[in-house]
Amino acid sequence: MRHDIIPCLRYENAPRAIDFLCDAFGFARQAVFSDPDDPTVIHHAQLVWQERMVMVSSALFTPHAAVAGSKTPTQAGGVTMDLYLVVADVDAHAAQARAGGATIIAEPADKPHGGRGYAARDPEGHVWSFGSYDPWA
Repeated sequence: MRHDIIPCLRYENAPRAIDFLCDAFGFARQAVFSDPDDPTVIHHAQLVWQERMVMVSSALFTPHAAVAGSKTPTQAGGVTMDLYLVVADVDAHAAQARAGGATIIAEPADKPHGGRGYAARDPEGHVWSFGSYDPWA
């Protein structure tokens, strides 16, 4: 299935972020394009999770970043958006995230609008929310 809205995230340490997202949240590497002269610089990466994608790159000062005013959560002084992913087993996913090094900022709980959910912060401050509530259902 193709989804036409794909979040793009910038990280100071993109290789570490890719490892974290795969280990803690269950993403898989579809493509990772590192700099041939410096493998710690990720120009573009595509990570997939349940037929969904996020794109990741190193937080470089590029013409696009300059025009867009792109910042990491640290540079911005806080997050500018959260990502929400639908999961079948919230508690199991939270346990995987915790084991992978995620900071759980909201423990799994039943939500008043339905479903169960939790929230975690990745090592560079992006906030990820996971829940069983499916707004498409």
